[in-house]
Amino acid sequence: MFRWLTRLSAFLLLVAATSGYCAEDPFWIDVRSEGEYQSGHVSQAVNIPYTEIAARIGEITEDKDAPIYLYCRSGRRSGIAKETLEAQGFTQVTNVGGLEDARAMAGEAAVQ
Repeated sequence: MFRWLTRLSAFLLLVAATSGYCAEDPFWIDVRSEGEYQSGHVSQAVNIPYTEIAARIGEITEDKDAPIYLYCRSGRRSGIAKETLEAQGFTQVTNVGGLEDARAMAGEAAVQ
């Protein structure tokens, strides 16, 4: 009777381990300018302009497997930042898109 439960548990652990799911909270990075950041941002986000991301990512994390969510105004600058971080070996970088997309994903209103 419990044999199927053991197999199910093992299967679920295998799926979780191979799916890329991570219970760790992501690092939110707003790659817009400081002025844009000051006008409104996701509350968990830190501001690192996309032109500085390569030099400053170590301020946030050195874990290459840490989940990182990037956003800007439209997704263009966060796309550039994503490519930069991936070139440095970061494996779980997500371009969330624009601020409104980030707000929706974070489930909150922007901080003014």
